Amino acid sequence: MKKWLTVTAAMMLSFSAIAEEKVVLYNWADYIPDKVLKSFTKETGIKVEVATFDSNETMFAKLQLVNGKGYDLAVPTTFFIERLKRADLIQPIDKSKLKNLGNLDPNLLDQAYDPGNKYSIPYLWGSTAIAVNTDEMNSSSITSWKDLWKPEFKDQILLLDDVRDIFLMALKVKGFENNTTNEDEIRQAYEALVELLPNVKLFLSDSPKGPLIQGNVPMGVMWNGEAYMAQVELGTVDYIYPKEGVTLWVDSLVISKGAENVDNAHKLIDYILRPEIGKMIIEGVGNSTPNLGTIPLLSDEMRNNPMVVPPADVIKNGSYHSDLGEANAIYEKYWQMLKQTKS
Repeated sequence: MKKWLTVTAAMMLSFSAIAEEKVVLYNWADYIPDKVLKSFTKETGIKVEVATFDSNETMFAKLQLVNGKGYDLAVPTTFFIERLKRADLIQPIDKSKLKNLGNLDPNLLDQAYDPGNKYSIPYLWGSTAIAVNTDEMNSSSITSWKDLWKPEFKDQILLLDDVRDIFLMALKVKGFENNTTNEDEIRQAYEALVELLPNVKLFLSDSPKGPLIQGNVPMGVMWNGEAYMAQVELGTVDYIYPKEGVTLWVDSLVISKGAENVDNAHKLIDYILRPEIGKMIIEGVGNSTPNLGTIPLLSDEMRNNPMVVPPADVIKNGSYHSDLGEANAIYEKYWQMLKQTKS
């Protein structure tokens, strides 16, 4: 009897250990469907705990505060991977554990922000442009970032609470390069944004599609996935790529330097890289997929939607943000001044 109890106790401990396996994902809000996480847990026994952030700056500050501990995976945008590397907050990814890595689009790999993808694996990608509810506004009147400054748009525009995306449009309007570190050019972009403020109803980065869907604003500068989900909800949303060029970005999966569940983090990354899982993600989130195996699985309507798959000329004319080192503080200074002026 004693031997049987010992064996039973050992089995219970073993089952308990399996049940306690987990991976902690630090992600944007509503940026991975619950059914993906549930199916991963059902298959592997690994529970996914999700914490959320509303900006890259918030994510970076939190990881820096805790020295990367308490989180296994995070989802930074393009240039923040450089900042995370420089701060020693992420660790190399063991690509030998990723059997589905070959599904990724080579055009999105080996970029300047992470040569060889030593630290990051693309999760979703997309653009930042202008979404318009055509029930409330004629979208054909908007072809340029400059159009947002028209006086007839007073108190009608939502802007992302995102310093670099919003400065990009002002820099483009002024004829400057997106990644400029010239403070005079940044200041001129700031002054242009001050002139835009009468047209700005609110700044928002947490689900910017909400005010568009609810009818609080007729248009907003937002990510393509948010615009797509608004289109699904309303059926009356156009997504306009301004002729000066838009922000292009890649959100990637990285493993925190302080990760306690490194093997499980690799398992979740590899699961996400399956074509059928990529389909579940893009249908639930609406951004562009880096997974070439996913695209043939999409409906014709979704595959041919320019919100979901940006046209080639938009990609050619778009630009990625780079990490600007000490110049980041210049942007942040003017950004805070702008927000204070609005408030």
